[in-house]
Amino acid sequence: MAHQFDPAVVDAVLAHMNDDHLDDNLLIVRAAGDTEATAASMSGLDGEAGTWTVIGPEGPVGERRIPWPGGPITERAEIRREVVVLYEQACAQLGVEPRPH
Repeated sequence: MAHQFDPAVVDAVLAHMNDDHLDDNLLIVRAAGDTEATAASMSGLDGEAGTWTVIGPEGPVGERRIPWPGGPITERAEIRREVVVLYEQACAQLGVEPRPH
């Protein structure tokens, strides 16, 4: 069973990702296979993966669960590291210049 983070941690991460990184969310889901996505928001996470809600040209598409690149995690600090890796991988895959962190 995947590690479950404290709900306050999950809420803080989701707020940060959806307030400050909407463009990053979109890149991550496009690189994960939702190439037609027009918007995405992070909707959940656990020790195995992050989950994003995907919107396409015709409206909601569903959710995309993306495993953490480094494998399962259990610490809050590891969440940021894994999301950054997902972002960097998405930029490389999609030919987008990543911004500095």
